[in-house]
Amino acid sequence: MTVTNDEHGGTGDLDDAMTVFTAQRRRLFGIAYRMLGTVADAEDIVQETWIRWQNTDRTEVLEPAAFLATITTRLSINVLQSAHAKRETYIGPWLPEPVNTEDDPALGAERAEALQFAILLTLEKLTPTERAAYILREAFDYPYPRIAEVISSSVVSARQLVSRARAHLESTRRVTVEPAAQRRLLEAFLTAAQKGDAQELESLFVSDVVSYSDGNGVKLAARIPVIGCGRVAKFVAAFAHHFWTGKSIDWVQVNGQPAATLTEGGEITTLVTVTTSSDGILQLLWVMSPPKLRHVAAVGA
Repeated sequence: MTVTNDEHGGTGDLDDAMTVFTAQRRRLFGIAYRMLGTVADAEDIVQETWIRWQNTDRTEVLEPAAFLATITTRLSINVLQSAHAKRETYIGPWLPEPVNTEDDPALGAERAEALQFAILLTLEKLTPTERAAYILREAFDYPYPRIAEVISSSVVSARQLVSRARAHLESTRRVTVEPAAQRRLLEAFLTAAQKGDAQELESLFVSDVVSYSDGNGVKLAARIPVIGCGRVAKFVAAFAHHFWTGKSIDWVQVNGQPAATLTEGGEITTLVTVTTSSDGILQLLWVMSPPKLRHVAAVGA
């Protein structure tokens, strides 16, 4: 991060600005990541927030943390409004970028809300402002008057936005299971998938299971979602004889949930995780796009 002489004071003043900003940085990243679903975009937002903080008359800012969160949220809303247009050129399904949460379990938040893939995928269906209101309320416990200030709305409107977002997410909440149960289902899936046992695979899936492969055109990544218990089982069984060969499987925690990485030649080539319910696997999520696998391994791994 570049440090320059500050137009509102000397280098010492800028040091103070850096201290304040650094204390909030993880929270700001947590907001931006939940809004945008990619690490690079979130880091860009945090950097732009820092630039604006440098160029602000900070003597006029009574609550620096609130000020910085407001900048981050509004910038994220602006980016999100154009993000969907960019994704129209993306090859195949788009999934949020997985982030290892073993080293930073809450990803800068008081709680790990709005991190799991099931939630992030559902948040994609919300408007940018609904998404912002929900994240600020559920992940960061912002009071409604503060949310209203951030998104430039009334308190009543802020409540309505959060309420609508919760309604969208209600079905996702009902099916959430404990990580231990999630891991058991994923372990069973990996065993059946490597054997190519379609019948065993079917027994793990709900009837309307969906398999999403995010590869942006890479080899072996399906370019459309595969839907339905029988179809997904046959799809997975069909590539069993070559897909798993020569790959080692390791366990990681991404976005607060268990996942498996496939490594070949010392490089992670695939991450697979699942969305589950008490009835079985609801979604298979394959991340194969190389840029999205950069933050999967634990720091220092």
